[in-house]
Amino acid sequence: MTEMQISKILKPDAVRVIGAASSKKRLFQEIAEVGHLAYGLNPQPTVEALLDRESLGPTGVGHGVALPHARLDGLSEVCGVFVTLEKPLDFAAVDRQPVDIAFALFAPEDAGVEHLKALALVSRTLREQNFCTKLRANNDPATLFTILTENQPVQAA
Repeated sequence: MTEMQISKILKPDAVRVIGAASSKKRLFQEIAEVGHLAYGLNPQPTVEALLDRESLGPTGVGHGVALPHARLDGLSEVCGVFVTLEKPLDFAAVDRQPVDIAFALFAPEDAGVEHLKALALVSRTLREQNFCTKLRANNDPATLFTILTENQPVQAA
C-alpha cells in the first residue's frame, strides 16, 4: 500500500495567496473558484458542500489552520486547494485563533478511506508548527506548492 502524498492531491495551480476574506462563506467562494480553475469543480455546489460540512462543526483545527472538506458529485479522485490569507479570518476554530492557512479537500461521493487518508495526511502535515511558519513566511504560490509537496515526512516502520 502506498503512502498518500500531498503531491498526489494538490496541483500547482490550486495554491493561492488571498489578501483577505470577509467571511467563511467568502473564503469558500474563493476556494471553489480555485477548485473550478484547477480541477473543473462546479463552484456553486462546491461552496454549498463546504458550508454544509461546516454547519456540522467548524473545520478550524487550531493554530491558524483550517481543513474544510466536502464530498462532491462527479469527482473521480480526492483533490485539494491550498490558500493562505494575508489577513487572518475568524473561523470559530477550536482554540479561537483566526485562520490564515486553509487546505480544502474534496472527495468523490463514494470515496471511502482515501478521503480519510488525505485528511489525516494534511492534518498531520499542518500540525507541524515549523512547517506552518515556513508556509507563512512565503507568499508566492509556486514556492508554497514546493514547500507543501517536498516536505513529505517519511514514516518510520
